[in-house]
Amino acid sequence: MKNIRNFCIIAHIDHGKSTLADRLLEYTNTIKVTEGQMLDDMDLERERGITIKSHAIQMEYTYKGEKYVLNLIDTPGHVDFSYEVSRSIAACEGALLVVDASQGVQAQTISNLYMALEHDLEIIPVMNKCDMASAMPEEVEDEIIDLLGCKREDIIRASGKTGMGVEEILQAVVERIPHPTGDEDAPLQALIFDSVFNSFRGIIAYFKVVNGVIRTGDKVKFFNTGKEYDADEVGVLKMDMMPRKELRTGDVGYIISGIKTSREVKVGDTITHIARPCEKAIEGFEEVKPMVFAGVYPIEAEDYENLRASLEKLQLNDASLTFQPESSLALGFGFRCGFLGLLHMEIVQERLDREFDMNVITTVPNVSYMIYDKQGGVQEVHNPGGMPDPTLIDHIEEPYIDASIITTTDYIGPIMTLCLGKRGELVRQDYISGNRVELHYKMPLGEIVIDFYDKLKSISKGYASFDYHQSGFRPSKLVKLDILLNGESVDALSTLTHFDNAYDLGRRMCEKLKELIPRQQFEIAIQAAIGAKIIARETIKAVRKDVTAKCYGGDVSRKRKLLEKQKKGKKRMKQIGTVEVPQKAFLAVLKLD
Repeated sequence: MKNIRNFCIIAHIDHGKSTLADRLLEYTNTIKVTEGQMLDDMDLERERGITIKSHAIQMEYTYKGEKYVLNLIDTPGHVDFSYEVSRSIAACEGALLVVDASQGVQAQTISNLYMALEHDLEIIPVMNKCDMASAMPEEVEDEIIDLLGCKREDIIRASGKTGMGVEEILQAVVERIPHPTGDEDAPLQALIFDSVFNSFRGIIAYFKVVNGVIRTGDKVKFFNTGKEYDADEVGVLKMDMMPRKELRTGDVGYIISGIKTSREVKVGDTITHIARPCEKAIEGFEEVKPMVFAGVYPIEAEDYENLRASLEKLQLNDASLTFQPESSLALGFGFRCGFLGLLHMEIVQERLDREFDMNVITTVPNVSYMIYDKQGGVQEVHNPGGMPDPTLIDHIEEPYIDASIITTTDYIGPIMTLCLGKRGELVRQDYISGNRVELHYKMPLGEIVIDFYDKLKSISKGYASFDYHQSGFRPSKLVKLDILLNGESVDALSTLTHFDNAYDLGRRMCEKLKELIPRQQFEIAIQAAIGAKIIARETIKAVRKDVTAKCYGGDVSRKRKLLEKQKKGKKRMKQIGTVEVPQKAFLAVLKLD
């Protein structure tokens, strides 16, 4: 056990974690690196150049004549996947904190660091991309020292591209990170930190052995669900799964036991023996708090059960996704899904399409609101369709967040303008070092959900980083904005918005829908309404045939007769005709500017 090291790599997005992981794998001869980011095995990760899943892999390293087993977990850097990071941290004793030498410490660096410190991990600071022309090693070192309070010689200068500093990193991992502690003779306790679905082998759970030993063929049970299984195969994770006879305390590996249904495996559960069970489960992870809710509906109604199965399989691999059934007038039966952010929602939609061949319609995302009625009752509402009648509502409370934005002083003005436009209140601003400043805002979560992050990135040319956590609910003046097509409300386009923004939003939505909805044989009225009051209107003109083309000369009454006949036809068509809203109209409403 004293020769095992479990560690993860944490950093802000794009600071070069996965490239550094490649160099470590290459240096220890674990695999031949044929292309960049070997651990990012999903097509989506390759295309977008981001890490979405944490990836565990085992390396062997000889140091001073002794053999060490290093279990490395590469983690995502985007704020939407911070739950993945928290799970990886729980399975480790140490972390490499990677900071980009040209960008310095960013918001996600700080929040991932705090997460690691809460779990008492040993932190090894690594300054990456030191080979770049724009690197500022001295200034970035000062920032790291301010943040961690470490010595200057503790910081390792490295480059994932050239392989500089890789040997020092491996030596530091062996010397500085403590080996796992645990009792091999105690009853088995193993923490599940991830799971995947395999169509041939059933569900495969990844775990870390905290106490005891697990062998192939053992009878095991999952502590929280109480289900019992045979361990058909246990092993360690290299690029593929390598079966082993036994896994001892401190090892990280996988178990295959022919589990069929995804409800039986919970991330954060404890595996123990049936014959000698442990007394209590390991402290798992905090429950995930979804920030953004959106309806996900199958395009064909009969795909509803397939969509449920697909979401369950996806949830195994992405434990931060939550869902519950709901129905809508326009879209039929579907699910109300909770996501950690907009990027997360986009990725889930894309993965449903690619991995499970499910084509879905996603409604406008929103957050959950507390609605107080005049009798003093409270109800939590996730979508505007579930709102009670406005006459019964006493007041509505919406969730607020504490946001911190780190940026250079050049962009303070535009960022403040953006935050004020989103109803933010400036709490304080701190100057970190040189020309970098941290702004603290209190803001409504509903304003951030749709396009805040994209706008922040574009006005700061990518130099602002953003991090937030929820701070409770506050009363607010909100109204429900409905969109009507020929007098029929489209519930998938309804939104809850602040009274001050309602007129502007209603007008822009009508204009956008006018561009996107194809013209029909009859006229379509698009209206935005608050309750019974119409606040904006656009009209899509009918496509019409020129029925009088064949009349040349002659009496005008012949033309009148043909036009009257056409008018009657159009009127009848309007009564029975329906308006199809294309999927891109739902998505375009999100990107209104």
